[in-house]
Amino acid sequence: MAPHAAANDVAQKPAVVEGTLTVANVAANRTRFPLPKGVAAFSDSSMFKSAASAAKPKAKRWDHYISAESKLRKPSTLKQIAQYLQPGMLSLGGGLPSQEYFPFHEISAKAPSPSQFADPAPANPECSVISTKHDIIDATSEFDLEVALNYGQSVGYAAFVRWVTEHVEIVHNPPYGDWDLTLAPGSTQGWDFVLRMLCKPGDIVLTEEYTFCSAMEGAAAQGVIPFPVKVDAEGLLASSLDEILTNWDPAAHGGARKPFVLYTVPSGQNPTGATQSAERRKEIYKVAQKHDLIICEDEPYYFLQMEPYKGLGTPMTPPPASTDEFLKTLVPSFLSMDTDGRVIRLDSFSKVLSPGSRVSFVVASAQLTERMIRQAETSTQSPSGMAQILLYKLLDEAWGHEGYIKWLIHIRVEYTKRRNCIMDACEEFLPKSVATFNPPTAGMFNWIQIDWKKHPAIKEGKDHDAIEEMIFLAAVDAGVLVSRGTWFLADQSAKQEDMFFRTTFAAAPADQIREAIKRFGSVLNAQFNIQ
Repeated sequence: MAPHAAANDVAQKPAVVEGTLTVANVAANRTRFPLPKGVAAFSDSSMFKSAASAAKPKAKRWDHYISAESKLRKPSTLKQIAQYLQPGMLSLGGGLPSQEYFPFHEISAKAPSPSQFADPAPANPECSVISTKHDIIDATSEFDLEVALNYGQSVGYAAFVRWVTEHVEIVHNPPYGDWDLTLAPGSTQGWDFVLRMLCKPGDIVLTEEYTFCSAMEGAAAQGVIPFPVKVDAEGLLASSLDEILTNWDPAAHGGARKPFVLYTVPSGQNPTGATQSAERRKEIYKVAQKHDLIICEDEPYYFLQMEPYKGLGTPMTPPPASTDEFLKTLVPSFLSMDTDGRVIRLDSFSKVLSPGSRVSFVVASAQLTERMIRQAETSTQSPSGMAQILLYKLLDEAWGHEGYIKWLIHIRVEYTKRRNCIMDACEEFLPKSVATFNPPTAGMFNWIQIDWKKHPAIKEGKDHDAIEEMIFLAAVDAGVLVSRGTWFLADQSAKQEDMFFRTTFAAAPADQIREAIKRFGSVLNAQFNIQ
């Protein structure tokens, strides 16, 4: 099957190739450079961007921040041999197994067609994707099993790297020219790339005071210490970030140098559910420029942005009417406002397609991306070729960029329904005298604050952590699992004045969400002796 074509014949639109990349002119832009073919073919984003993107000013250099470990990483000797694999070359040089002995001759999968995203769904909603070992030779595809089942470059397989590069430019259109990307086996591994590239033991990274605990546990294993930045209902506070950096005294922090890495989840933040507004992101970026800070934006929930919750029983706002309208509704990413090349974006298919695919991508300046690729070459290699070809077949050949955006609109609607369901349940069942919450406008999480000082056990001398555990275990006994807020503290030693529990509206159907919140409300009523 030929790649999805969303534009007219390139001869009819010659000028559009030189402009900003859009869904409509992807096919025309692809005529600028041929797709590298063959097993382990080398590629990078410079081959697939629009001319307008490539012509933008270059990023700042970050030599002063790259770690000693990262500086020691050299190109993989065996990976570099791929540059000599030209058509007609008889290769006895690489250690690539023969595709004749791969037992997979064909893979196929069924998925919804874009027409199914409408409601109600049509009678025959599925589209099929199929790949064999000989699709490239037969000229039925630009990516096949012969390539996908063999070793590949750490950046990813060329055909899929092309699609992801186009996606990044269509959605974010970075303001500088030498941005690049590399695939990774999940954003947690992408964060590991960042840590090893920039940090050394004893360094401190800044993050929200409540943050994604797995990311911080990964940092701690490398001797890197998280430091909390205050948050409000919109997430990370630029004023707190500026204050910390302006007044940094190494002597007060065990000799640690001034932090230069910020880890943040700007949209639907895990665990608080907060989403930074466009204005808040601009304020944070200005602070980053002032203090020469590198921003690592971890954005698995970026496309799960939704309209504000309007109250119990209020009808949903209609979804965006077009793909262009949908893109305009998104809060601009840090990458989209990054004139310096100081943003490292961790992006993923985990929350919008499948976490089990283990395919993510990291976008940064070419200097930083090159360092991460060097690490991958001798560690993770590239994500699974099986996963990449399935995603390519779906996203490029079956759906195309427009179909993917329609899918994102669809799941935005579905998660909004779930968000409204949990909010309705919270309004109905949680005791307002002790429980408060801010309805999230993105992501999968609802952050519930508990006025723990009203708990009767206070009179018995119980502290915050003891009461949090009492509520948590009572909820478990009642058959509902929620997450304790202290699990997400950036500073695990900090004394807590506030108490939170995280709930998610992603994992359960509506009736179970409602029942779970009802049970949790009953637990709170019992714990606080509320009649």
